[in-house]
Parts: sequence; C-alpha cells; structure tokens
Amino acid sequence: MPSVNTPEPARSILIDGQTVAYQLRRSQRRTIGLSIDHRGLRVAAPTRARIGDIENLIRQHGQWVLDKLANWRQRPAPETLQISNGSSIPLLGAELPITVTPLGRARWQFAGERLHLWPSDSVSANQLLEKALREKAREIFAERLGHYAPQLGVGTPPLRLSSARTRWGSCSHHGGISLNWRLVFMPLPVVDYVVCHELAHLKEMNHSPRFWSVVEQLCPDWKARRLELRKLAHQLPQLQ
Repeated sequence: MPSVNTPEPARSILIDGQTVAYQLRRSQRRTIGLSIDHRGLRVAAPTRARIGDIENLIRQHGQWVLDKLANWRQRPAPETLQISNGSSIPLLGAELPITVTPLGRARWQFAGERLHLWPSDSVSANQLLEKALREKAREIFAERLGHYAPQLGVGTPPLRLSSARTRWGSCSHHGGISLNWRLVFMPLPVVDYVVCHELAHLKEMNHSPRFWSVVEQLCPDWKARRLELRKLAHQLPQLQ
C-alpha cells in the first residue's frame, strides 16, 4: 500500500468484444497489478512499463476482469445505518451498544462498554458517532503503531486518518502512515495486520518478497488476517 503517483487519463481496452475502461497509475513498483472495486478496473504499473505490455496482461486475465466487474455491478449498494437509542455497532469486532439522548449541546462519551451520544438540532447521532469513532480509532491506531514500530527498529511514524472507500492504509515516501478510520470496526488482529503492512513499507517501499518477509516478521499469520479483512470489508456499517 505504498503511495503512488497521479493517475493517467482513463483508458479503455476491448476484452472478448466488451469495451472495458480502466484507470492506470504508475509508481516505483516492479510488477503490474490489477484490482477491481466499485470504481471499475484499476491498474498499477511500473513507471516505465509499456502500454502494450500492460494491456497484454489485462487480456491474459480478461475473463477474471469481466467476472469481477459483473460481480460488482450485481452487488447491492450498502444501506446507511440509522443510529437510534439501543442501536449497536461493531467496535474492534465486539458489539458496542449505543445510548442516544437528545440534548442542547452535542457531545459523546465512552463509558465502559457503552457509547453515549447526545445529539443536538444541528448535529445528528450519525455525525456524532463518526466523530467519536474517529477519536477512538486515532487512539487505538497510535497505540498499535507504537507497539510494532520498535520491533522493526524504527520510530513511531506520524499518523493520519483516512476516509478512503477501498484503501485501508498507505505509507508515504516521507515515512508518514495513513490508516482508514473504518478499521476500528474490525477485530484487533485485522487492525494489527494493516498496521504491520504499512510499517513494513518503512523498510521496503514495494510488495517484493523482502517486503512480505518483513510483514511476516511482525505478523506471522498475516495471510489469514488479510483474508479476514477482505471478507469483513463488505459488511462494515455505512454511517452516511
């Protein structure tokens, strides 16, 4: 999940008679990677990779591309969760009950294993919940970075919270780490996998075998945790 350069203008390619648009991003990586999400086909390629080589690889995986795009088109849009008194949400994989009490001044408070929300006329319960969860996420992520960074012999990097739709984390070339605040819904072992993944980029700014060996040093069962992340990603609450 290293930082990438500005994407190139959208391109398209013909696969089995179907025109497929794709977004190309170039960066200091060694291989060409394909990914598909709600935005469509996205291609990450080395800076000097030729378009012909890129599109040959897309065609080699043509059926996979068409199947994944069809799957995304058929997937129902996630419903927005409406928070009310007695609602509950996952927090680090456990259920967090929520108490909602209207009040003149908007605020929130974590008390034991419960979250209290006091919305106002101008701030909804959903808005308060996101603010509370972002604060909790920053606290947890900072603690996990501080736990794992010394194991790599590096200082705890600066942390920024992200709201990306499909990207769980990134590491800049300046050593800063961004983590998606929605990870706070996930079990802690999954959060730790993403933290370890991004910290490993401080040693290897790529996805080479050396990079994955660094990840494994911090998180020996990273493959299982990555699989769980992918499964849970489609089940997270949507607050807005």
